[in-house]
Amino acid sequence: MPDLVALGEPLVEFNQARSADPSAYLQGFGGDTSNMAIAAARLGARVGYLTRVGDDAFGRMFRDLWAREGVDTAGVAIDPEAPTGVYFVAHGPQGHEFSYLRGGSAASRMRPDTLPAEPLRGARLVHASGISQAISASACDTVFAAFDAARAQGAIVSYDPNVRAKLWPLARARAIVLASAALATWCLPSQDDATVLFAGMAPDAVIDALHRAGARGVALKQGAQGCVISDGSRRERLPAHAVRSVDATGAGDCFDGAFAARLLAGDDPFVAARYANVAAALATTGYGAVAPLPRAADVAAALAR
Repeated sequence: MPDLVALGEPLVEFNQARSADPSAYLQGFGGDTSNMAIAAARLGARVGYLTRVGDDAFGRMFRDLWAREGVDTAGVAIDPEAPTGVYFVAHGPQGHEFSYLRGGSAASRMRPDTLPAEPLRGARLVHASGISQAISASACDTVFAAFDAARAQGAIVSYDPNVRAKLWPLARARAIVLASAALATWCLPSQDDATVLFAGMAPDAVIDALHRAGARGVALKQGAQGCVISDGSRRERLPAHAVRSVDATGAGDCFDGAFAARLLAGDDPFVAARYANVAAALATTGYGAVAPLPRAADVAAALAR
């Protein structure tokens, strides 16, 4: 049985190649919680994934990917009436830009009454994100049902707001994020999330606001500036691990997966955050969301340097 169960929407990725031909794209895999699940599995956790995929070539590609990565798919349903989602990543002076083809995706048709109970039973950590909630009202309800199940059995609830302004109105996003933070053992926002949700607030004030909302622990991911982690009584700033970064796609998801994997392995949260900080940096040294996700030996070698 999986110790870690993630819930959300997988997306096939087409990432613009850094070449003379701007129309060239490399096919890969994405979807924030799928990335998180694969990152955790590569780092030694026993992982399961809950979602719906289309009965199409992309859905089959994902099932093959999860099988290769050791992610349990007992909670993956095949929807014969809806497609697997797709997204594109373009690169420019302002960084990476995302475009999505996900309307009516199979994952957006998740409902609480179809939430598979068996993969959740015995899970020690359950993870979902704001994207999982934003793709549809029924998917949002499904995330809350998964969190309620996790809390009922004493599991860790891991939540990444991962706010995407194009997916839902800001007022709804803020309300759902704060309601989810109230259920979270660990809330894992990015600095981008903080800027959208708490405009003008300093990092410490953002963390304080999430604690007041009910989050027991907060790790604020700040990209090249590292992260700040707080368990409610202790707060620590961790500098970024220096790497030659080429593509930040999926780095925050890698942090989430690495942090969860190390919590499940018995690390205290501050040690787990140091590990996750390094893993996330390594994930930026290659293109795409999944291909550069590090393995345990890679992180160990980086920590030893």
